[in-house]
Amino acid sequence: MEVRLDDKAALVTGAGRGIGRAIAKALATCGAHVVLAARTKRQIDAVAAQIASAGGKATPVVADVSDEQSVARLFDEVRRLGRLDVLVNNAGIGRYGPLKDFSAEDFDGVVGTNLRGTFLCCREAMGIMVPQKSGYIINISSVVGLKGYPDQAAYTASKHGVVGLTKSLAVEAQEHGIRVSVIMPGGVDTDLVGDARPDLDRSELLKGEDIAQTVLYLLSLSDRAAVDQIYIRRRAAKPF
Repeated sequence: MEVRLDDKAALVTGAGRGIGRAIAKALATCGAHVVLAARTKRQIDAVAAQIASAGGKATPVVADVSDEQSVARLFDEVRRLGRLDVLVNNAGIGRYGPLKDFSAEDFDGVVGTNLRGTFLCCREAMGIMVPQKSGYIINISSVVGLKGYPDQAAYTASKHGVVGLTKSLAVEAQEHGIRVSVIMPGGVDTDLVGDARPDLDRSELLKGEDIAQTVLYLLSLSDRAAVDQIYIRRRAAKPF
């Protein structure tokens, strides 16, 4: 699909690897200046170098989305670009185990990154996008935002929360000309999925590029269209 984002600014969290890296590279290929956020400097520096070598523009920023002050500093860098047209909240972590043995510390860590981090970035983005009267926020949830799996209570709760946050913000933001969508991938070939579901055949999983194409699909729609949520599953999996 043809999507041009020349003179546009985008922010992708969790951009150092996996889905986030694929999305960031796709947005840069379409002409956007992409701010790359992640906790690991080495990873986002490598992605920024790949984008630059392909003729694109990227700014790597080390950030922990679960930390309010870190998010504030991240958006200080975003404001240097003068605008924000696309925010993709992709940063996420997973910790797994039976609920009866799960620590409150691990629960707080998962929810802090996956849900609180999405909230903090959405809030900061709205502060930029509302005066612009434009922008698109795309939150990456998961199939576990729709259903549950054993030993994934914290991760599932966080991703259900992302879906709920998105639904509310989509209604709140529309009067300002801002669209908000959530993508719920099922089974993407990432390290996180490998840890959570070692039983899966990784050759049958979706790739990060499939999710990047879904982001571009959303951005290709006319201003008349609003998509609340997309569930994209691997073809080998049965729908539920």
